[in-house]
This record gives sequence, structure tokens and C-alpha cells, in this order.
Amino acid sequence: MSSPAPWHIAYVFERFPSFTQTFCVREILELQRQGIRPLIYSIRDTRDEDIRHFPAELFDSVHFLPPPDDLTSQVRAWKDAHSLPRRVGITLRHWTDQPDKARVYEAAWITKHLASLGAAAPRHVHSHFAGIGARTSWWLRQFTGLSTSFTAHANDIFCTPEPQSPHFNRLFLDAAFVATVSDFTAHQLRSQHPTVAPRIHRIYNGLDLQPLIDARATADRSRAPGGILSVGRLIEKKGYPDLISACAILRDQQIPFHCRIVGEGPLEDTLRRQIADLHLQDLVHLTGPLGMDQIIRLLAEETQVFALACATESDGGKDNLPTVLMEAMAASLPCVSTRLAGVPEMVLEHQTGLLCNERDPQSFAAHLATLLKDPALCETMGRAGLTHAQTHFAQANTSRALISAFASFGDLRTTPDLRARHPWLRPLLARRLLRKLTTPQLRHRLPKTSSKAFDLDRLMQGS
Repeated sequence: MSSPAPWHIAYVFERFPSFTQTFCVREILELQRQGIRPLIYSIRDTRDEDIRHFPAELFDSVHFLPPPDDLTSQVRAWKDAHSLPRRVGITLRHWTDQPDKARVYEAAWITKHLASLGAAAPRHVHSHFAGIGARTSWWLRQFTGLSTSFTAHANDIFCTPEPQSPHFNRLFLDAAFVATVSDFTAHQLRSQHPTVAPRIHRIYNGLDLQPLIDARATADRSRAPGGILSVGRLIEKKGYPDLISACAILRDQQIPFHCRIVGEGPLEDTLRRQIADLHLQDLVHLTGPLGMDQIIRLLAEETQVFALACATESDGGKDNLPTVLMEAMAASLPCVSTRLAGVPEMVLEHQTGLLCNERDPQSFAAHLATLLKDPALCETMGRAGLTHAQTHFAQANTSRALISAFASFGDLRTTPDLRARHPWLRPLLARRLLRKLTTPQLRHRLPKTSSKAFDLDRLMQGS
């Protein structure tokens, strides 16, 4: 009887798959296309989400954790039956008023599932965001010895974290590597965590550009002149009040345009009132959420300029590398945005679009006007944007960078067929052998644990 095929890597998501995190879906689908077998865990069940930009069969690849009360009961039953690693039971027994105990239960449940896989289990776990998934993965490392990594994005590192166990900094200290999606955040994180700076790597999010390229190539662009499009959740960091104010300035300057804002969110009523107060109902439309096919059609057929007025929120949150800007560039559109975080790495000023400072509707309107009045400039910038997207954000390129990081710095499990498919992995794996001898984050060995000698605070402090 043949042994089950091994899992090359594990992923722990807070929510997967989810409409609001399509970049995670794209990453998993591309890894699968590249021959990687990811073992996927989702802490929250997303099967009741209405909008889906992914194949329904993706759900079949996901192990959804039970609801919190059921999960806690199950873990407690396993603990009482002594069917969990001793370290799990002792950790739960010593927990007092530490925050974030749910992460321990989640890691315990995953630990039990990994044990059921036997020799097919992966040796490395990755997560997205320096949040719930990364903290659950940290505990998984304590219980199983897996190496860990995570991708840091935006609000998870821009906003001050709430009290949690382990401490936020501990996630960085114990990770085999940390990926982040822009040069801006890579520099910031290296400055904030200098002791782990060599293990922080910029890896751009990737995108399958071809559907957008194909749509633009065959589009009827007769309705594009004057078209402004923006896509995103209706939240503070998207800067929609500034875009709407800019549209009022365009109207007052008698520049022909029509603006669509695609998305939903808590600011919808506020934005509708602003549109009404400025008498823009005939020019600015909140469409609500749309499917990806509809968004691609709008980009390809009815948009002259893509706009995203990114802004810093009151708690420090902001966009970092908005996927919608990649999509617009793939559709050969010029972009108007703000000089914030990783945005200037996408919108190259005066090459692929125009930038201004955040919360400056007057300058934003001036940039929109410049492009709306110059279709030839839009075409030039649109072509440059497509070239930039193909060079830096094409999924084939970004996925190779991610797989390289897993193989070089994490304990990606490889198989003969995977090495044959990707021969460039071999020198990376050879160098990793040396790192395993010298890097604690890769050669984590679980010490023997006794309740008498166990110190939960020391464990979480890394001492």
C-alpha cells in the first residue's frame, strides 16, 4: 500500500477563502499550479460568504476549525483523555489571565490534526498578517516544532497591536522569515526589528494579469472617455471623501466625467450624504459590490482613469500595496493615487500615473483633470503601467520569490517530483542545510516539559 503524498507546507488563515482577501486565494491557487501541495486551515468558516471570486471547489481543500465553543470542548476532551502532546495540556493548565487563549485552543486542534497525518505532515507553516493566524502558528511551533513564517501587510503592522500572547515582537523573533509586500514596509520592519532584519524579505503580492490584458485588447472603449473608477471597501483608508470632493471640483471646472465607486462598507451612508450635499448624484455613483467579471469589464471598457485616494486612518492604518492598482495597470489604465506606503512602488510618478499627498482633494482633482483632458497621455501611462505590472507583479514571478523563501529560509518539504519540476530549488535546499545547523528558528527542538518546571511567561518571552 503506497504512503499518502506528503504536504509540502501548511497555511493557517484567520479566514479563507474570502472575498476581502483575494490575494490569499491567488497565492494558494498559484502554488497549487506550481506543484506545491499546501495543507490549508481556516480558523473562521467562510462558506456562508455571498460574494466569491474563486472556484467553489477551493472549499474542498480547506480544513475549517470548529466554532469556538465546539473547538474548546473538543480540545478539553482530548486534554482529559491525554491524547494531546504534554506541552499543550501544561500550557492550558498554567494559563491564568493571559489574553488570547483562543489561539492556544486553535493550535491544539491543528496539532491533533497534523498528528493524524503521520509521515505526510508538513514541516513549515505560513500565515498572512501579523495577527490571529500568525499567533496561532506561533503556538503551533511551540507544540510541534514546525518552523513558521508570515506575510505582513498593512494595518497588521501600521496599527498599534492590542495586548496578546505572545507579544507582537515575539512573532518576528521566532519566525524563520517574515515576508512583506512592499519595499516601504520592508524598510520599516527592519528598522523596528533590527535583530531580525536579515530575515525580513520584500515579496510583492502577485496577480494573474492575463484576464485583464485580454479584456482590454478586445474592449469597445467608446464609453471610456471621462470614466473614473475606484474599487475598494468603503472605509476611511480608501479616501473616498477626498475623491468625491475632487469630483465636485471637476464638476465646477466643467470637465466632463462620470465616476463609479465599487464596494461596500461602513461609510456608505456618509458617502451618499456627501454626494447629495455636493449635488453629484448624476456624476458619482456608489455601485455596491460587484463580481470580478463586472469589475474587469468596467476597467476595460468604461474607464479612462483609475483613482484611489489612499489616506492614513486615525489609528494609523493605511493601504500598503493595493491590489486594485495592479488590476488597473494590467488593464492599461493610468492611475491617480497618493504618496502613501507602497503606492509609489506601483504608481511611478509621471510614468504610470500621478501622485499627490494624502487628503488633498484639490491636487487630486488637478491630476484627474490632467489625464481626463489628455487621452494620449492616458494611453502612454497605461502602456507603461502594464509593462511595470508584468515585470513586478505577474504571479509567476512573485510565486517563484515566495517558493524560494520557503525553500531557503523555511522548512519547505520537497519531493523528487517537485525538485524535478523546479531544479532551481536544489542549490537553495543545499544552503538551507547549513542554516538548519545555525538558525534556531529552523532547528526548533521541543524540550521535555514537566508541569513543575514549566514557566508560561518565560516561554512567551523566549527565555
